[in-house]
Amino acid sequence: MTKNRMYLYGKNSILERLKADPQSIRRIFVQDNFDAPHIMKLIKSEAISVSKVTEKDLLKIKRADRLQGIVAEVNKYAYTPFEKLLHLPEKERLSFIFLDSLNDPHNLGSIMRIAACFGGFAIVIPQHSSCEVNETVIHVASGGENYVPVSLVTNLTTTLIEAKKAGYWAVGTVVEDGEDINKVSLPFPICLVLGSEGTGLRYGIQKHLDLKITLPMRGAQLSFNVAMSCAIFAHEIAKQRIK
Repeated sequence: MTKNRMYLYGKNSILERLKADPQSIRRIFVQDNFDAPHIMKLIKSEAISVSKVTEKDLLKIKRADRLQGIVAEVNKYAYTPFEKLLHLPEKERLSFIFLDSLNDPHNLGSIMRIAACFGGFAIVIPQHSSCEVNETVIHVASGGENYVPVSLVTNLTTTLIEAKKAGYWAVGTVVEDGEDINKVSLPFPICLVLGSEGTGLRYGIQKHLDLKITLPMRGAQLSFNVAMSCAIFAHEIAKQRIK
């Protein structure tokens, strides 16, 4: 497979791609006993090339768990330039989720799905010391990649400063000593900045935050992972921005 292609797999991921962006699908492989008439109907309506293969051959095409009998060869994921997102008309302006040194593709995929579900978000990730949007990420996103733009930037701190100059507020999540998310009035337009799974936000990016927020944990002395935290903070942003 060429470098400008990647594999998508699983019924829901491919169904959402068929509905949202069928032009990105080059061809589809289905297991010889694949049974999903609604998916096959969409494939036929878009005149996409389909090959029936054995389970063994399907695993040769893409070795992964839970292929669900279908694999699609698609165009490589296309990032959206940050400048394009930053200067949208005011009525179309998005809330940004900046991800600082996120390395787990499962967390990135979950965050893409979360952002797509709430709507009105875009994600910003750095080129270095971070997971990019790969096949695992897209599989976990389960179709969310079709509905939320992602920008890949050279330097996350520089990009955050650029957003602030354009009128955005930088709001970072911290484990302790931040404003209680349940009590704070969030500023808009907003850049929500989430830290890595292990070390949180780097000092270099914390220096540019306008506000630090914390999610109070009144139960067991455990913690949410970054994707779970993102869901809670994104819910609060979505709730407050429509007031």
